Amino acid sequence: MGVFSNKISRDTLKAGDHIYSWRNAYLYSHHGIYAGDGKVIHFTRGPGQEIGTGTFLDNVIFSSSPSSDHAKCPCPVCGDQSKLSGVISSCLDCFLWEGELYLFEYGVSHIFFLAKARGGTCTLAPADPPEDAVSRASFLLEKGFGGYNIFKNNCEDFAIYCKTGLLVVTDISVGRSGQATAFVAALSAVVSSPLRFLTTSFPGLTAVGCGMYCVSRVVSDIGMRRDVMKVPVERLVGRIDLDQPAKQEKLVNHIDLDQPAETVTTEQERLVARVDLDQLAKTATCKQD
Repeated sequence: MGVFSNKISRDTLKAGDHIYSWRNAYLYSHHGIYAGDGKVIHFTRGPGQEIGTGTFLDNVIFSSSPSSDHAKCPCPVCGDQSKLSGVISSCLDCFLWEGELYLFEYGVSHIFFLAKARGGTCTLAPADPPEDAVSRASFLLEKGFGGYNIFKNNCEDFAIYCKTGLLVVTDISVGRSGQATAFVAALSAVVSSPLRFLTTSFPGLTAVGCGMYCVSRVVSDIGMRRDVMKVPVERLVGRIDLDQPAKQEKLVNHIDLDQPAETVTTEQERLVARVDLDQLAKTATCKQD
C-alpha cells in the first residue's frame, strides 16, 4: 500500500474491506465490499447499460459485469452472472474479472489524498467498523440500492455508503464516488476556471489547471462535503431511483424517518423507509448551524 499503488494480495483480505479492480486498461474501476469466505457484494447494472447511450460504447467503456463470454463457461461457484444487475454477490474471481486486487483507503491525510491524483482510490472520510460495512452490504444485497446512475449512484457509491453510512442529501450534485468527482473536477479545471486567463504560458496554464483540479477534488470528497449525513441502512432501502425524473420522485410515497421500521406496510416495503431528502437537507442545515 502506498501513493503509487493500492494493490494487495488475497491473503491480506479481511471481511469489510472495500476493494476494487481496474477495468478496460485502467479506464475505470469496479468496487465492492469483501464479505468474507471468498465472497464480494457489489453493485452493477449489467453489461451495456451503465451509460445508457444505446450504443456499443455502453458495453465497451463502462461494463462492470463479467462479459458474455462467461455465459458460455459459467463460474462453478457463481453460475452465469453476465446479465445480472443490482446488488449481487460474487466470488472473488468473478468480481476481479481477471484483474488485479486493490484496497480502497479511508481516513487518509490531505497530502496523501492529493498525491493520489487518480480519483476512486481513497477518501478523507473515516470508515465505520468492518462489521458495519458487511452488515449494510448484506442488507442491501437483499433489499437493493436503488437505480444505477454512473454519476450519482454507482458501484463506488455503494461501497462507500457501506463503509461510512453517508448519504448525499441533495439531488443537484454528483454522488460519493471519487471517480465521478475527479471527472467533474478535471472538466471544471479545463473549461470553467476564470484563472486560466491570468496567464498565457503553458507552465502557467498547467499550474492553474492542476490547482483547480486539486481544490475541486478536495471540496468534492465525501469527507469534506456539507451535503451529506449518516443514514441507517434500514431507512435507506427503496431509496430514490436516481434514473427517474425529479417530478416522478415527488410522486412516490415516502415514510417519515420517525416512523418505526416495523410499521412499514406491504406496499411500502418496496420503498422501505425511503429517505425524505427535503427533511434530511433541513436536518443537515440545522446541525451545521
